Amino acid sequence: MTSTEPRPDQYAAVEPVRGFPLPPIRQPIRRIGARTFDFSKQVAVMAIINRTPDSFFDQGATFSLDRAVEAAVTAAEQGADWVDIGGAKFAPGPEIPAAEELDRVLPVVEALAARSDVVISVDTFRPEVAAACIAAGASVINDTTGIHDPTLADVVAASEATLVITHSLAKPRQPHPRPHYDDVAREVAAFLADRVELAIAHGVPESRLIVDPGHDLNKTTVQTLELTRHLGEIAALGFPTLAAVSNKDFIGESLDRPKTERLEGSLAAATACILLGARIVRMHAVPESIAAVRMVEAILGFRAPVAPVHNL
Repeated sequence: MTSTEPRPDQYAAVEPVRGFPLPPIRQPIRRIGARTFDFSKQVAVMAIINRTPDSFFDQGATFSLDRAVEAAVTAAEQGADWVDIGGAKFAPGPEIPAAEELDRVLPVVEALAARSDVVISVDTFRPEVAAACIAAGASVINDTTGIHDPTLADVVAASEATLVITHSLAKPRQPHPRPHYDDVAREVAAFLADRVELAIAHGVPESRLIVDPGHDLNKTTVQTLELTRHLGEIAALGFPTLAAVSNKDFIGESLDRPKTERLEGSLAAATACILLGARIVRMHAVPESIAAVRMVEAILGFRAPVAPVHNL
């Protein structure tokens, strides 16, 4: 090797690519559960475990307790940064009593916390479910209703947990047909900014807030695509942005693919969101998503190549 040739260790100091100007995050270093993330140079992969008999994608594949625990532990072993556990799907339907929702998610939280230091989040809008799960080891509450019940913010504020605030318009489990937006990205950003202020007013510090624009949630495919193109407006709020894009209908309708054939579209959507500022992606296919995300991190200069020997 001559003195003019690059050394492998030179890659460790690569700066983010100028071609991808990313909105800054006000407090990028976050301690979430047992793990620390620096979202100025890191993208987290959130795995999905739905303990529901009618879940959107897997249609009850992990509804039984043993299957749910096995899937959660496997996701952690495969390298997921955190695991999101839900006991009630977002889509409209009959109300699931809080006790039943808790019976679904709490044993999974307890089992996973006993076997892994992976970040555990619980997808719920109910304060009582959140409180019990935080006590059992969850360190994130993922509220897809945008703090529909402000008491949830009180529960999070009284703990060390992080709160994900998601944009949606309908009341929990209620339909919202033909949603209308004059400027979907601007209106979603304004909603999230308002709910951030609500969370802060209830005692949740900025350092424990994450925002999610809510792909497909009370939005048409055209609206979700428009929102995705302008995701930078959401990231510009200054909080880590979560993009929950995996296998969603905007992908299926864009490609005319059934739910079982949306992996490539999901990876493409996640990549686009990362390049526009997302720092957490919520995905079903864990190994494939981790590989895609780590490659995007390398392109952005967030991480060094693992084995840079080509042409050296």
